[in-house]
This record gives sequence, C-alpha cells and structure tokens, in this order.
Amino acid sequence: MESEGSSSSPPPVDVHVSPADECVSSEETQQQSLARSDGDQDKNGIQLHTALPDGTSATLRGTPTPSSTKLCGYLNKQGGPLKAWKSRWFVYEEKSCQLFYYHMAQDINPLGKVDLFCATFSYPLQGEEGTFHIQTPERTVILKAANRDARMYWLQQLQLKRTLYREQHAEHLSIPSPDNHKLESTPSANNSHADFLPMVKTPSGLVGEEAASLTTPGLNSPLNMSIKHPLIELQNKMYSYCNRHSQEIRQSVFHIGDPTDTQKTPSSKTSTVPTPGSSQSPESPANARSEHDLPTISPIRKNTKEKSKPLELKDTSRLQHEKLAEEVNAQKELVSLLHKVLEAAQLEKRTCAQFLAAEGEQERLELLRHGERRAVKLREHLENLQQENENLRRDLNKRDANIAELQETVQLLKQTNQAKQEVILKLSEKLAVCGEDKQCTNGLQSEAVKQLTIENENLKDDLKAYKTQNQYLNSEIYHLTTLWRKSSKQEQSLIVKCAVLEANSCQMESRYLGILQKLQESKELNPEQREGVKKVVKDAVRADLSTAIKLNSIRDYDEYGFKIAMDYRVEDLKLFAKIQALEIRSQNLLNQEECDGPFLAHCARLLFGRPEGELSSSTELKNLLRTGLPREYRARVWRFMIQTRTKSLKERHPDRYKELCEKSRTSPHLVPRQIQLDLDRTLTSNQYFSPPSSTLIQKLERVLQAFSWQNPTIGYVQGLNRLAAIALLVLQDEEDAFWCLVVIVDHIMPHNYYTKDLVGCQADQRVLKDLMSEKLPRLTAHLEALKVDVSLITVEWFLVLFVESLPTRILFKVWDAFLYEGIKVIFRYALALFKYKEEIILKINDSTEMFQYFRVFPSTILDGRKLTSIAFNDMNPLPMKLLKNRRATHLERLHAEIKELENLQKAYNDEHVHCKGKELDTLASEDEEEL
Repeated sequence: MESEGSSSSPPPVDVHVSPADECVSSEETQQQSLARSDGDQDKNGIQLHTALPDGTSATLRGTPTPSSTKLCGYLNKQGGPLKAWKSRWFVYEEKSCQLFYYHMAQDINPLGKVDLFCATFSYPLQGEEGTFHIQTPERTVILKAANRDARMYWLQQLQLKRTLYREQHAEHLSIPSPDNHKLESTPSANNSHADFLPMVKTPSGLVGEEAASLTTPGLNSPLNMSIKHPLIELQNKMYSYCNRHSQEIRQSVFHIGDPTDTQKTPSSKTSTVPTPGSSQSPESPANARSEHDLPTISPIRKNTKEKSKPLELKDTSRLQHEKLAEEVNAQKELVSLLHKVLEAAQLEKRTCAQFLAAEGEQERLELLRHGERRAVKLREHLENLQQENENLRRDLNKRDANIAELQETVQLLKQTNQAKQEVILKLSEKLAVCGEDKQCTNGLQSEAVKQLTIENENLKDDLKAYKTQNQYLNSEIYHLTTLWRKSSKQEQSLIVKCAVLEANSCQMESRYLGILQKLQESKELNPEQREGVKKVVKDAVRADLSTAIKLNSIRDYDEYGFKIAMDYRVEDLKLFAKIQALEIRSQNLLNQEECDGPFLAHCARLLFGRPEGELSSSTELKNLLRTGLPREYRARVWRFMIQTRTKSLKERHPDRYKELCEKSRTSPHLVPRQIQLDLDRTLTSNQYFSPPSSTLIQKLERVLQAFSWQNPTIGYVQGLNRLAAIALLVLQDEEDAFWCLVVIVDHIMPHNYYTKDLVGCQADQRVLKDLMSEKLPRLTAHLEALKVDVSLITVEWFLVLFVESLPTRILFKVWDAFLYEGIKVIFRYALALFKYKEEIILKINDSTEMFQYFRVFPSTILDGRKLTSIAFNDMNPLPMKLLKNRRATHLERLHAEIKELENLQKAYNDEHVHCKGKELDTLASEDEEEL
C-alpha cells in the first residue's frame, strides 16, 4: 500500500524540472568527494563537526561524512494489497527532512513522502538482501536496495541527514543548546570507535545522475502502477508524453537550432516558468526550488577543474555572508525582545501612575478591568505554552519507546551471537576430535566432516553479518540517544519559561486582589461603588485557584503534609488567604529553577553517593545547611548530625530504644498521662497527623514514652510532641526520631530548658531582649512605649523551634542549620523576623492589635531567601561566646530572684502557720473559760 501522496492537480502546461534533474552532478565532483571521504576517515572512527549557534562545533562520533552527491536513486518499496515490491524513485528533500518517492525519475508529482524528523532506521538480518526499514510514529516503510552496500549507504546517509536537519532546526528556533557541546559524554561514548561502521563508499551507478538514466526491470509493468494514486500517475504520464513530444519537434527537419544556444544556455531544458494553470504539491522538491538553485543538465561538462576554485571561493563567501546575516538577525531579535520588556515595564509604570493620578473611582475601576484583561491574555499565553510542552513530551515518549525497542533488539542479537559462538566452539572441538581419531577414514565419516565444515563456514558468515548489524545498531542508538538528550534540554528550558510566566501571572493576580482589598476598606466610595467592589471581591474569593492556573494547580499540602495556605473561616479574611496562597505559589515557582539548577548540582557533588559515616563537618557543609537542604538529602544529613552527637552513647547502649519501649509497655502506669492527651493536638495542620488511626501517631506515642524513661528529670512537657513529630516527618524511622529528640533536649539546648520552672528558656528571653535593644533600637523603643513584652510570643518560638509558626519551607531551613550550629540559629531567626517586619510593626500603635499581629506575622513570611540573608548577614556579629556569657549573667539573676521568692514564700508560710496556731490557742482558752 502506498503512503499518502500529494493532492490531485491537472497536468502542467509548461516544461518543469523532474526530480532526476536535481540529482545531476559531475563525475569528477563525485570522484573528488569519494576521495575526500575515503581519505578523511580515521582508523578509530569518523567524526562530524557541526556548527552550533554560538560559533563552537559539536563533534558527533560515528557519523558518516556528508557526500556531495544528491541523495536520490531507485529503491524497491513494499506496498499494495499483495505486499509486492514496486520500483520507486526516491529523492531526499533537505528543507523539510522528507523522503519523496515517484514512479519514475522523470515524474514531476510525487506519489508520497516519508517524514524522517522522528524516524528510526534498521534492517533485518534474515530478510531479503538489501532490505531495510524506516520506522516513523505513524507507520513502517519497508524498502529494498540493489545490494548490501547500497543499503548501508542509504542508511548512513539518512542518519546523517536526520542529524543535520535537527541541528539546523534547533538553530532556526533559537533553542539554547547544551552547555557541553562535545557529545562524547553520551552512554555510547565509552565504546570504542570500532563499534561503529566505517562510511560506505557511494555506490557507482545507483545514486545521482547515473541512477536516473538506468532502466529498472519491471518499471513499466502494470503491477508497478500505484493503485492508490491513479490521478497522479496520469499527470506524470501526460507530463512525460508532452516532454518527449516537444523534444521530437525540436529534433525534426523543420527545427533549426542555433549551436551557440547550447553553449550559452546549457540549462534551457531545465528552465521553467510557472503558470497559474500549473499545480504541484507544495511540499514536493519541485516547488521547493528557486530559479537560481536549479541545477543544469548537461551531458558533457567541460573545464570542471578550472572552475572548481572560483566556485569554492564563491561558496565560502556566501556561507560567510549567511553566517553574518544570521548573527545580525539574532542581534535584531535580542534588541526587539529588550524593547518589548522595556515597553512592558513602561506600560506597568504608566498604569500605576494613571491609577494613582485618577481622580474618580470609576477611572480606577476601569484601570482594574484593564489589568484583568492583561491577566486573561497571559493565561491564554500559558495555555499555548502548555500545549507546546505536551507536544514535546509526546515526541520524547515516542523516541524513548523507539530507543527501548532498539536496545531490546541489540540484547537479543548479543544473546544469539553468544549462542552461535558456543555452537562454533563445540563444532570446532568435534572437528578436532574427528581429525585425531584414526577411525574417521571411511566415506560416511568424511562426508560428515565436510558437512560440519560447511556448517562452520555458514556460521562464520552469519557471525560476520551479526557483527555488521550490531555495529550499525550501535551507531543508530548513539544518534537516537543524542537526539533524546537534546529534546530533554529543550523541554526543561520550556518548563522553566512556563514556570516564570506562571509566577508573573500569580503576582499580577495577587496585586489585583490586594487593590480590591484596599478598595473594599476605602471609605471614600459611594454605596453603589462599594456594592460593586464587594461583588467583585466575592467573585474573586469564590473562584477556584486550580482553574485560574491550569499548568500546575496550587496544592493544598506540601511534600511533608503541611497545609500550604491558611484556612480562614471568617469571610473578611478569605480574600487575604487567597492573596497569600498566590504569593506562596509565585515564590515556589521562582525558586524552582534554583532548586533544579546549580544548587542541586552542588548538593549532588557534595553529598551524592557518600554514606552517612563519610560525611564530615566543614565550612562548605555549613553554608549548604544555612541555604537549606533539598528534600532527597535532608534525612541522610540529619542522621549524620545526630550520629555525630550520640555515637558514644549508642556504642554503650546499642539497643537502648528497644529497652525503653519495653519498659513503657510493661509499666504503662508510670508513663505521663499528658502524652496521651497531647497526641491529638500535635500538628493539626498536617495531613499525616490528622487521622487518629495514623501510623505516625502511634510512632509518636512510643517515641515520647521512651524519652520519658530516657530523661526522667524532664519526663514529658508540652512542646516535645511537636519536636518529635517534625523528626518523624523527615527521618520516618521512629528510633532515629527518638535520638533526634535526645540530641535536641540533652545536647543542643541549654540546661534546665524544659524543666517545670523553664529557667533556661527565661534566661534566653532576657538575652533576646538585650540583642533587640542593640540591633533593633527603634523597634525596642516602640514596644517599650506600648508596654508590649515580646517574650510572651517568643518563648514559644524557642521551646518548639518555630514549629507551627514559620511556613514549612522556611522551618526546615531553620532546623537544618540548628542541628549543625545550635541555639544561636534560633536567636538569629528570631531577630530576623522582627527585622523583616520592622516597618509594619512600627506603624501599629495599639498593644492589643500588636499582640494579635505577633501571633500571625511569622506565617506570612514568603521570601525565605531574604529572611535567611537577614539572619546570617544583617545580624552579624553574633558569636556563641557572647550568648553564653549573657545567658550566665541572666541565670545568676534569675536564680537570685527565685531564691528571694522562695524565701518570701517560706516566711509567708511560717507566719501563716504561726498565726493559725495562735488562733487555735485562743479558741481553746475560750472553751476552757466556758467550762
């Protein structure tokens, strides 16, 4: 069955150039190209240097050198209901990377085409000689060349054409190429160059001008006609007849030819003047040619060597001119893009100025509507990018499937090859035994030896054929892998672009909702305008975020199970919740490129493949922990830091956790009851701790019970449940979470931090106030004027290490640095939080409103990188020695105050007992007097 062809059209009137005319090239040029291709072959392999957009060159090993001969010739194509072989003239079109086929070389309209952009090439070993397959996503085309050499030549040239077209296509689309242009890092680069076949010489008489003049057997047979495209066959026949008829007229006795015309215009036969009546396929090579690109047909070419040097210089200058034109176009595109960015910035600035300068609320509402229309256009642009991304992903999946099939085929061939080698060895051993045996002299035995020898020779031929096929498949796998890697790079680039556009859309929508919120609170609007604003706000609150952002809908929970946005049930705060969710989504998208780029590569270089025992403390690790670990490495680094602090204790008590769990099981009455009461109140915003039947709830109970036995002085206090829950979410293993809790309470936090009187925590609150007066003097003076005690809020930050106060993605950054550096990290982030919101806090002049704001403002922090920069840069210097000295000073004062209170309490109790005794004596004496 023939493939789809071009649309039917009436026969052309004028003389056109046939596909055979494109394939004409001089014999001397062919010989020179063969000599160059043969002489440039390297003994180890063949390389193809391809120009890249930045001026460098990428080296493709195992790629044949391009031939100057036009890729065209006769091939047999299997088609029709009977699956019979039909002779067709095939021509490769470089501009579209398609292989057109015709009934004859002189035809003008193609019968069909094969798209090679996503095609793979292979050939069966047991099939007919010269057979090979072209597999596309839509179908498989079976072709047959004249012999094996011609088949291999076609396969190698098609490989080369596909690779070159994809390179040019990538340059045309201005897609950024990979950083490493040398493609030798692909999986097949480790193989020796002998794994690829050397380039096959151009088959003499089977391609180009000589092939067009050949008479193929059965070409004019009725069975060779195309059943699917009879109209195209008729058009080609009419064109051939008209062409012959015009030639016969020129050569008749009435035709007088000027011999000088032949010398001056040797291409007169091939020139064509298209008329409105002529109709050709728009994708055929005949329509793809321009007038100055038409090759001339001349049976005798003279002075080829004398003209070769000027032609080469002309080609070189033309290529240089084209390269300069491409560079100029690229610069123009860059300037245009910068102009667009500048225009967008000026438009935004102008919009804001118009909004601020607007006198009436009606003009402001009109500006808001204009902003909404811009947001709609951006969403439409996002949808288009999403569709383009989906198309690329489908193409990538198809290529992955083709690669998997080829790899399976190679594996089967290797197994077959190994089995045949084993058979050869066995047969060789049998031959050796028969040669040594003196009884193998009769006729039957000699006949068997001859048969075995013949079989051995056949097996050697098969082995050689398998090796040849294996070498070709290796080169095909190499090329497909290279194309797959480039497609992955392009897809990743498009994903990053989509993420940036989506983040911009979220920011714009967040600003729009913020302006609506301000309008809602404005008192200058009349009742009608106020009602209109309320309606718009109500519609914005009801709108689902997942429908507004279709590319990546906003999730309700993060990777650790925490709810991302706050759930406000009060109607006035729902708009604020949506604004916050959009801001969080925007920050996540903008940080996605950083997480997927150099930072993740740096983490992989430092941590990938290294066991926990081989990690060591270093400045590089310290900086990495301050930045925040990727999720895939966090558990392993936490175990390393816990193991470093508990190594000696674990060596003395290797089964400590199991023993403590057994104590808790056998003596449940000694376990604090408060543990059971606090289990249901642990991390209520986390989906893994929400259901009472969760496995993490049971693990948490066992961890807290074991710790109460491990440290009976503390036992259990409220807040330890949240620390253990965070450890369980990251480490997953309950024993690791137990040791993490031991490290925090017994090793990192100061002494008496979790006792009943919280002496250590009280001392740190006084140290924090001292630091705030030094580093934030304006804020401290403002709080003192309002008589606001920040320790009422910050004591919880220090006891539970910001759990359920900071957003999750910032919380785990704090814990990463805290487990490595200690309590000073908590001081840094506490000061950074007040510095981050200092300007807003200074505007609050009511103590009640201040306390309400202090309870919620840590969860509204969106820019984690800014907060980290404030904590570790703006708050410097903050040495651990300073904290210890000030803590010791405040502890002495606290102990003195506690002692004074105890003395006052003791004196009060003594006085109370003494007075009570006097009252009893008085009552007793009165009773005696009555008696």
